[in-house]
Parts: sequence; C-alpha cells; structure tokens
Amino acid sequence: MIALLVLALAVLLSLRWVSRPDQVARLSLGRLGQALGLEITASGTSQYRLRGAPMLVVRDLVVRQPGAAAPLLTAQRAYLSLPWSTIRARGADLTITRIELDAPQLDLAALQAWQDTRPPSEARVPTLTDGLQVLRGRVIGPGWSIEALDLQLPSLHPQRPVAAHLAGRYVRGDEGRIRVPFDLHAALTAPESAAGLGAVGALAVETPDWRLPMQARLSGRVYRGDAGFRLERFEFGARARYLGGEAELPFAFGLAGDLGYRDGRLALEPLALDLRGQGLVPRLDARGRFALADAMALQLGGTLARWPEAWPSLPPPLGQSAAPVPFELGYRGDSDLSGTTFLHLQREATRFDGRFHLPEVLEWMDAMTMGTPLPPLDGRLNTPRLEIAGAVLEGVEVELDNGPAAP
Repeated sequence: MIALLVLALAVLLSLRWVSRPDQVARLSLGRLGQALGLEITASGTSQYRLRGAPMLVVRDLVVRQPGAAAPLLTAQRAYLSLPWSTIRARGADLTITRIELDAPQLDLAALQAWQDTRPPSEARVPTLTDGLQVLRGRVIGPGWSIEALDLQLPSLHPQRPVAAHLAGRYVRGDEGRIRVPFDLHAALTAPESAAGLGAVGALAVETPDWRLPMQARLSGRVYRGDAGFRLERFEFGARARYLGGEAELPFAFGLAGDLGYRDGRLALEPLALDLRGQGLVPRLDARGRFALADAMALQLGGTLARWPEAWPSLPPPLGQSAAPVPFELGYRGDSDLSGTTFLHLQREATRFDGRFHLPEVLEWMDAMTMGTPLPPLDGRLNTPRLEIAGAVLEGVEVELDNGPAAP
C-alpha cells in the first residue's frame, strides 16, 4: 500500500498545474483507491507542499472496501513526506522521508476480507529515512482491541535491523474486564519473514479483582503467510507480582513454544511452563497447550517439585514424603479465569481429583491465616493410609464439597 501511495503521489505531485490542496488529495487518494480496489476519501482540510521535501497531509481519512459495512482504516490525520528522487523514480525507488498517523483505527476483520480479494504479489519494503509515528491508535480484533497505541519507528531500511518503541493497552471483551497495558522496546533483525524478534519492557494483566504487573522479555522468529501470524521458538520470561486484596506474591515464570494467530484465535502449542516462587507460590514444571478465542482453553501436565510449606500441611504419611507431586490441570471458560478449573494430583498411591474456581481460591489465600484451612474446592481424595491424631486409617476416601457461597 505504501508503494502504490508513493507511485500515485509521484505522478500527481509532478503536475505543477494542480494548485489546490483538496484537488491533490482527492486525485491522489482516488488513484490509490483504484489501484488497491478500495474507496479512500478524506473529508477534512488537506495540505501539500512541493518546495524542499514534497509533503501531503490529509485529515478525516476513511479507507473502505466497496460495499463493506465497516471501514478498513480511519485516521484523524495522515502525513506523508518524500524526496524528489522518489517522485522522479515513479515508484522504482521507495524511499520515503516520514509517515505520521494520528488516531488511526484499523479493523483486522475488514483488512482480512480485503486481503482475501487481492492477487498474490511480492512485497516490497520501503525505506523510511525519518521513520514512522502512530499516535492514539486503535486496532480492532474479534472480541478484543488494542487501545491508545503509540508507535515510534525511528527508521526503516530493507535488510537492516529495525528498532521500535510501542505502548498501549490490550482490552479483552466489550466490558474490558481483562486489560493488559504495555510499554515495550522491540527489535527485528530485518523487516522480512523468518526474522528474529526481541522485546523487553513492562506489562501487566489487570482484572477488577487482581493485578499482575511484570517486567518481561520475549523472543522468537516471525513468519507471516496463509496460515496467519506465527512466532516460532517463542520464549517469554518475566518477574511478576500478584496483587489481590492485601496479598502480594512475587514470583518468576517462563513460557516457551510456538505462538500463532489466525482468524481471531491465539494459540501457544506446544507449551512449556516453568514457575518459580516462594511462600504460597509453588515451584513447578509443566507442558501442555493454550488457546484464546471466544473462550480460553488451557491444558497442563507436570510436577510440583515439592509441597509448599505455606500450604496447609498434609497428614502423615503424605506429608513425610519428599517425592515430587505429578499433576494435570485443565480449564475452559472466560479469559478472566473465573470458570471451572479441573485438577488431578497424585503422589505415590494417593490420588486427588477435584475442581475449583480460581477467584475463590485466591480469596481464600488472601485470608488463609484467619479462615478455614481447607481450600474452596470440590473433589475426592483416595489414599491407602492416613494418620490423624495418633489414629491410623486405611483405605481412606475423602469427599470435599465447597457448597454454596456464604452470604
């Protein structure tokens, strides 16, 4: 799209008889729209300059596929500056001085629908000598959006490393119950497929009941094709703090696998998870898979290195064993983890199968020193031998029933 815009402006800006900015904008956007199969209009005041570095500014930009209900792209202001050498080359040279977008809004579903109508073509990466700036941007996806997006790209050159700074917040659902503010510095080894990606900075997961701020680092190899977006050999590590009520639990964790996004579905499969914490946060290693679309799905299987000392003590002989505790965990429900989580634990011949709601467990953890020593869950425990207050019980089966919530 940038290449075609440059070509259209190169032809029109070379026509010195065009003296009115609105005419330049209308003709430029009309030529560009014909080439791309789009309706491109700008109803606001336009500006252009031919002296020095040629420049074009359009306001109230609307880009729409003909007949589509929703615009593909809108922007309060779009600015383009390019050298005369690009105009004289008539598209053979894609050197651009600078691009700026104020309050753009991009609809991913509309973009995908338009892309499906376009013939395959070889992509060309332009050169941006003075970079790209996006202010107060918004990206709309199925069931989510990225709000208040600010992007600073100092420069862009084909086959050269790229650095950028981006900040904003991811919002999940119409009510915005899940928010992920972020402020990241990112780099690509080159603006091409199979390039290495790295990013570092601050982000947080926020719900009405708890927050999870973290300092994070991620890396991977980027691919874009018919299968959607992929980040292979994805690695994510973070130092985080869980903040809920009066509780504050610091811990560190790492994720690894292949990350993919296609048609509104984000998936990390296979998935490897390492969690390291103290106190109430266990030390565990797990493998599984994760997906997020209309609902969240998580499946993990691994081991607890040991039973945390801050958890309720297990009676003998369970509490006397130092063996790791294998577990399996499954969840499918709302992305705020308020649905039912299924848990299977087994140590030697002792087995537990249960289910719980994470918000209730977190509330119990916050008040564990004052409340019941039993977590709020439903399940069944089977063990061949149990010692309680000097009595030895054999062939024990215990059922836990959380029951209705207290008034």
